[in-house]
Amino acid sequence: MNTKQLLVVCLGALNLSILQAGGAGAVNFATVSADDAQREVSGQTTLSSSAAMWIWADKTVYRPGDQLTVRGTLKPNNDLYPYTLVAYRQNNQTGQKFFLPGGTSEPTDIFGSTLEQGFRITRLPALNKQVLIGTGGLVSTSAATVPEEYGMHTLVLQLRDYTGTRVVKSAYFKIGVVREFVDAPSEIGANTTWTSDKAYRLQGIVQIKGAVLTIEPGTFVIGQPGSQPPSVLLVTNTGRINAVGTRSRPIIMTSSQPIGSRARGDWGGLILLGKAPINDAGGALPIEGLPDTPETRFGGTDVNHSCGSLAYVRVEYAGAQLRPNEETNAFTWGGCGKQTTAHHLQAHYGFDDSFEWFGGNNDAKYLVGTHGADDYLDVQIGYTGRIQHVVALANADNSNRCFEVDNYERDFAARPLGKWSVYNVTCVGNRGATGFDEPDASAIMIRRGGAGVYANILATNWMTGTMTIANNDAVLANVPNDLTLNGLLAWNNGTGANTIDGQVAAGFRPFIQNTARNVLFADPMLRRPLEYSDPDFRPMTGSPVFRPGWVQPPDDGFFDQWANYIGAFGDVDWTEEWTTWAQEEDLKVGNSF
Repeated sequence: MNTKQLLVVCLGALNLSILQAGGAGAVNFATVSADDAQREVSGQTTLSSSAAMWIWADKTVYRPGDQLTVRGTLKPNNDLYPYTLVAYRQNNQTGQKFFLPGGTSEPTDIFGSTLEQGFRITRLPALNKQVLIGTGGLVSTSAATVPEEYGMHTLVLQLRDYTGTRVVKSAYFKIGVVREFVDAPSEIGANTTWTSDKAYRLQGIVQIKGAVLTIEPGTFVIGQPGSQPPSVLLVTNTGRINAVGTRSRPIIMTSSQPIGSRARGDWGGLILLGKAPINDAGGALPIEGLPDTPETRFGGTDVNHSCGSLAYVRVEYAGAQLRPNEETNAFTWGGCGKQTTAHHLQAHYGFDDSFEWFGGNNDAKYLVGTHGADDYLDVQIGYTGRIQHVVALANADNSNRCFEVDNYERDFAARPLGKWSVYNVTCVGNRGATGFDEPDASAIMIRRGGAGVYANILATNWMTGTMTIANNDAVLANVPNDLTLNGLLAWNNGTGANTIDGQVAAGFRPFIQNTARNVLFADPMLRRPLEYSDPDFRPMTGSPVFRPGWVQPPDDGFFDQWANYIGAFGDVDWTEEWTTWAQEEDLKVGNSF
């Protein structure tokens, strides 16, 4: 089948200043001459856009010959710069791009003009769930036919500068083209590889026991609702997982429900169990939410135990409550040791915690938690690992906390003490919403003997404050040797003033005033933190994020020392392409902004 078919159906002549957008009225593309565009951006050494945009297809996984419809939303947000609009499909296995409207390897703008002919320069139109490809589409008036090119593909819409040479902003959507859907067995007891030319469906608990499951980059794993216990991919303490994606081909574990109707808790999530130390007196515990068997227990004496490797993995619409206070999370590590690797991971619409550690000491970097229900970073039972580069975004669907930190709820003084180290975190809450199921929706909650090293934390817009505390004596007993804070930028957390008294719980105020270092209550001046389906957490010019004096992370082989700023982002957006931010309501046809 012709490789140009995916995003190509005859577009006709699009060289008009007003384009008819099937059923949605006229879409205004105001043409700008090259001379006028050059004058407008004269003197600009870099160009950035305040616009927000996202695109999506009607499904995430297709078979060859299926019909594909693509929609998009574009909110100019007062961006009046002139742009060249470019759209294409990329086969991520080969890297080959097919540009609209002709499906050619030669770059064109969305109007079909090549660089030699002169790209058409336009102002940004406002689009609300506009059909781009499909019946009445702006770019194509009928659906595209999915080609026989197996693996992951990326649909891309770009804003380029007026010359068409430099990319200013991109919107991405990942799809899979597969030969078949495979029902995963309940037990994987021999080394197995899941390949990106197939999609794998989970029903109930799928256990990896005494074997390694390798998942190729660009593979879709689909959790199905309705089973009891819920659909879970469980790496037992005798198994390992090797799920290492890439920026262009992340591994996506998602819901089987239609786009626009997916929800938290559609399936159970990903659980990794190991034999590294925990601080329960018994040395091992069953993971919460699942039946207690030898394989579902975690904890031991092997500090270097490997639960496997995770990189560029998205877990979406996961987490499930099996009984009160026993839930599965998007990502769960129980007793995983130092040989476990974890980086570039996203938990999107998790029902319980986005990332939770039960003991162990494995490290993790580049974590994204979006639109979750409970907490974004949750540690307990003696976790002693290291974390760096984390962003958490809570929307109006309600979340509880950015951090929830315990030593051990059954023994606040249990040893070894759960002393983790966490650097460069950006926590953005929703101050207009109460907690999902807890009244205290603060940025940082430390309780039950919790400890740790906290540095370069940015917290803004949380409901009930910046830092709260419970079991005060058990927590404050760890100050200053085992509970330290160096670098906190807080703004508009709770309803009080932007001061220690207004944002910090009374029990923590002496710690902030007398022991903590580099604490500042000021507007972080982030670019677009509350544009939930397309945020930008990088600092604007004049932001205190780059203020001199923030702590430099240690040079210990794990932390990136160059991140001597507050929060998860400097000038580089490391979430580009492999993540998704879109709110489900913004993808549901019939809803407005």
